Amino acid sequence: MSDTGSGSGSGRRGFVRDVMKRISVSRGADDERESRVPDEMDEIEKVRDSLRFLGPESADLARRVEHLLMEYELLRQRIDRQRQQVFDSERQNEKLVGALQDAKQQIDLLKQEVDKLCSPPNTYGIFERSNKDGTCEINVDGKMMRVNSHPSIHVEELMEGQLVVLNEAFNIVDATTFDPRGEVMTVSDVLDDGRVIVLGHADEERVVSLAQPMRREKLKAGDNLLVNPRTGFGVERLPKSTVDQVMLEEVPDVTYEDIGGLGDQIEVLRDAIELPYLHADRFKRYNLSPPKGILLYGPPGCGKTMIGKAVANSLALRIQEMRGGEAKSYFLNVKGPELLNKYVGETEHKIREVFKNAREKAEEDVPVVIFFDEMDSLFRMRGSGISSDMEATVVAQFLSEIDGIESLRNVIVIGASNRQDLIDPAVLRPGRLDLKVKVHRPEKAGALQIFTKYLTTDLPFSQDATRKYGPEPKEIVRGILSETVESMYAENEENKFLEVTYAKGEREIFYFKDFSSGAMLKNIVDRAKKKAVKRAITSDDEGVRLSDMLESVREEFKENEDLPNTTNPDDWARISGRKGERIINVRTLITGMSRTEHQIENVGGSGQYL
Repeated sequence: MSDTGSGSGSGRRGFVRDVMKRISVSRGADDERESRVPDEMDEIEKVRDSLRFLGPESADLARRVEHLLMEYELLRQRIDRQRQQVFDSERQNEKLVGALQDAKQQIDLLKQEVDKLCSPPNTYGIFERSNKDGTCEINVDGKMMRVNSHPSIHVEELMEGQLVVLNEAFNIVDATTFDPRGEVMTVSDVLDDGRVIVLGHADEERVVSLAQPMRREKLKAGDNLLVNPRTGFGVERLPKSTVDQVMLEEVPDVTYEDIGGLGDQIEVLRDAIELPYLHADRFKRYNLSPPKGILLYGPPGCGKTMIGKAVANSLALRIQEMRGGEAKSYFLNVKGPELLNKYVGETEHKIREVFKNAREKAEEDVPVVIFFDEMDSLFRMRGSGISSDMEATVVAQFLSEIDGIESLRNVIVIGASNRQDLIDPAVLRPGRLDLKVKVHRPEKAGALQIFTKYLTTDLPFSQDATRKYGPEPKEIVRGILSETVESMYAENEENKFLEVTYAKGEREIFYFKDFSSGAMLKNIVDRAKKKAVKRAITSDDEGVRLSDMLESVREEFKENEDLPNTTNPDDWARISGRKGERIINVRTLITGMSRTEHQIENVGGSGQYL
């Protein structure tokens, strides 16, 4: 029995050792356990079944086994949690790595920007020449320096006057273009060694060097040159002088036939200007010289500028007939007020430029007409005390230019003004402006001629005009204009305009016709054409008719009735072309259409035609 008991006890102990060994082995092989969990569970169940047959002695072992199994389960759960934490940590690490890489890139970019902002500034200089030892001569703000250049810079390709970039040690590190800024100077003389003499402000002479590309240009006296005053280099030839901005050189296409109502004035001008050029031998035989200058004066809007243009055109055509070839002439239309300049001496300089250009063009043996419009704005009477007497030097410059007899060959000066009383007497004396031609306001016959320039036979006319004057366009135009002129020039109550009181107390009535002008007549025809256009748009009645012209005349008068300047009647009278006894009062007579008769109204302001 004892042997049997001892044998069975030793068998049970061996069995328990095997079970514990299996459990310890299974606990040691943690990584393999996950894949063998189902098999181990089956094995544990088998062990449990075996333990039930062991009897009471194995109860303690069973409890120990259960305790070990519980510890095993807790350890397995802890391992699972740690693995999940490791997985989450790896994902977080990947995000942190990406963020760190982005931050590193941004830091690199910011570092580059900081390096740029902290780098020292580059200086610009002007390349002068290269030396045999590889160094270069540059000009920095007027200072000459001998510097080196970066190996990538080909010194032999650098040009004189070119801008170069310098580092903090003033060595050349890059080459750019030429400086496009500077002062505009006029070339006075060209030297042989790449230098020129230029004139600056107040005709101050200076010697400058030409940039290398400019040495291929054929500069001549009078050309404009862009000069850098600090470095003394001329880098660009600019368009012609500033006086070209206020001077037109085109050949005018206005003929005497385009001017109406000024036949007497045109005849005087043709005798004075065309005859000396067309019959130069006869004038030379009689020791006669052509006039140097002509003054056209009169109220505004009466054709002074048109006459000046027609003179140049007609002279060219007559010379063409005599010599043959292409008609050629120059008409330098100088806009007087734009010659004025706030800088001392600039106006005189521009006047010299005008006459210089005229002499150059006259060398081609063609007539050159210099037309000074609004001459009173330039050559006012000296000693008047207006504008600090700046006219003293301007008038003197003009007189010195026009008195150059030999240099003004083929040059004619024509001035136009509606305030000839303000022009300096030295300008008006014979030998300078030899001929004075007054351009009057148009009379009846003159107004009819002017009207025919704008109301032409090629215009459409209404059926009423055709029935009244016949089918011929010439008869229609003649009929409409005759009645229009009669109505416009009638001395009746409806056409009364002004009452003028003279210094002696005498009074005089002026009518609208006394203040008519070519510009006013053109405006009347334009109004009538506009009425015909508007009527054709809204109805089938097309064409100009008499009522359009008459209504336009009344509207023009209506607009002008408020324009006389009654504040200073004497000045107003001079501008309007009314001369004689001094005027002390001007009043407007408000009569006629939709107005109360014999009312008096004093208004200020000067008008387009008055």
